[in-house]
Amino acid sequence: MKSILIALVVLSTLPAMAQPYKIENSEVKLEQAIAFKAGSDQLEASSKAALEAVQQLLKDKSYISTLRVECHSDNTGIEKNNQSLTEKRALAVCRELVKMGVDCKRLLAVGFGSTKPVADNATPEGKAQNRRTSFIIAGLRGRAIGGMPLDGGGKLAGELCQ
Repeated sequence: MKSILIALVVLSTLPAMAQPYKIENSEVKLEQAIAFKAGSDQLEASSKAALEAVQQLLKDKSYISTLRVECHSDNTGIEKNNQSLTEKRALAVCRELVKMGVDCKRLLAVGFGSTKPVADNATPEGKAQNRRTSFIIAGLRGRAIGGMPLDGGGKLAGELCQ
């Protein structure tokens, strides 16, 4: 009994293990970013830590039934091409997560092109912020949340469970 009490005291004094993600208003915030080769849907090796964090999130939170993977672009170039690239990128992220063991039924790949900027596209810094991958918790225990459709108003990129 004494050894159990000692173990509890020791464990209570240890710092909490940092999680590689936070959840804010249904959005998963990662310490690391998803990165792609310029103008392509090929993931950079530096994306591995972010993908592992998403995998851990879905392992930790089994009640998340749908995680929407959103890819966005800046407004450079032709919007049709931006839309297509964001769809391909969202699909690439989801396929990589499926390879890592995530159930394909829990993921939704969605492209938004440049339709949802978060910063001013007139500056290089703003454009960089607009080129992003977001992870949105869209469904809990099989039900859509937030009053939005599961796709969040974006364009579905393709079927993951084939």
